[in-house]
Amino acid sequence: MTLHDNEVDFMTTTTPEQNKALVLEAFDTLFNQRDYTKAARYWSDTYIQHSAHIAPGREGLFELIRSVPATLRYEHGLILAEGDYVIVHGRFSGNGRPAAWIAADVVRIENGRLAEHWDVLQDEATQSESASGLPMFGDRFPA
Repeated sequence: MTLHDNEVDFMTTTTPEQNKALVLEAFDTLFNQRDYTKAARYWSDTYIQHSAHIAPGREGLFELIRSVPATLRYEHGLILAEGDYVIVHGRFSGNGRPAAWIAADVVRIENGRLAEHWDVLQDEATQSESASGLPMFGDRFPA
């Protein structure tokens, strides 16, 4: 599902594939493009934020992104969907911290918009820090 700049999809029933596409487009719009006007079309105005480090609602999330360095980039890896829920495994790099964040974001979709969010975040381990000897994201360790 791709939404064009001047249309918003308010379907009441969406497929898991549509929900995955919606979440990826929304994340790219906010985290990489930093287009807050367009991002507001993806996030419900009654958005519920469960993350302990983000202030409530859509504006809490948008204010967090406004406050982090312009170098912030989001890239997704594995993405799964069932019904109205999407889980995406991704990396937030360039966040102004010593290590990128590896995230598992859980998003609930309602009426074609992101309505609720939970996350699990962890600093990305280097090869010397990894007890498993495997990278946390992708097939390579961070430089």
